Amino acid sequence: MKIPPAVASYVDHVSVERQYSEATTRAYESDLASFTVFAAERGIDDVVDVDLELLRDWLWQSSQSGLGAATIARRSASVRGWCAWLARNGHIAVDTSARLRSPKTGRSLPHVVQRPQMDGLLDRLSTQAATGDPLALRDSALVELLYASGLRVSELCGLDIDDVDLDRLTVRVLGKGSKERVVPFGVPAHSALVDYLRKARPTLAARTGSPPPAVFLGARGGRLNPRSVYDLVSRLLGSLPGGSASGPHTLRHTAATHLLDGGADLRAVQELLGHASLGTTQIYTHVSMERLKESYRTAHPRA
Repeated sequence: MKIPPAVASYVDHVSVERQYSEATTRAYESDLASFTVFAAERGIDDVVDVDLELLRDWLWQSSQSGLGAATIARRSASVRGWCAWLARNGHIAVDTSARLRSPKTGRSLPHVVQRPQMDGLLDRLSTQAATGDPLALRDSALVELLYASGLRVSELCGLDIDDVDLDRLTVRVLGKGSKERVVPFGVPAHSALVDYLRKARPTLAARTGSPPPAVFLGARGGRLNPRSVYDLVSRLLGSLPGGSASGPHTLRHTAATHLLDGGADLRAVQELLGHASLGTTQIYTHVSMERLKESYRTAHPRA
């Protein structure tokens, strides 16, 4: 079997049968496209000719081109998944990637916005929303909900009107692996959402002939896309004193850390965030501990 159609079939497999997220599927497709080009440059275009040495050479070249350890690790995972699929389906005799090792990526603590800065940002958005500008009302509701619920940006953009229960203060989201969960949000987010849905969304929806059922709409009335949310949140967080450009995931990190700072149970936070593994959620306990140590060093006279 030739490499390009084998890659295309595997991408379809992870997207349709494994139901990987759109972002993960794109990443796998990009990684394997890079490997396809690398193999072709070496005269290899059939999966039976792919061996461990070729895979290692590709990862080595990737590292020499300046890619980070996390990207190399993902590339390794992409090609290992592909080779395992080829072996299971009889396209190759044995899994040639079985002894391929990924580099250790390490794990840095996520960036978290301090509580006073978060309060100031939300107050500023609320003041702008009070002018009645539709986009200002939308942005206030959007950021309030992201911070209140810890949603992923893809989950936020995928919300439809029917997914929001304003009486129970919950949203129903479709997370990674098409797993559905119900996430609560607080009173400030509720107020911002009600104002947006009543005063702004109808105005935005009227800008297109067939508005989608999405909760959050763009300036032209279509469903708001993740890139627009990233640009908005990055700009807002970058404007904070000492801040740097950060995307919506920073608000997810911030929500989780502030919950744990306030005494929330780790498993409750895991459920809220939709993490499959408790180990993924535990990174936020390290953030809380670092914040506690910093407060101690700053405040205790004999620190």
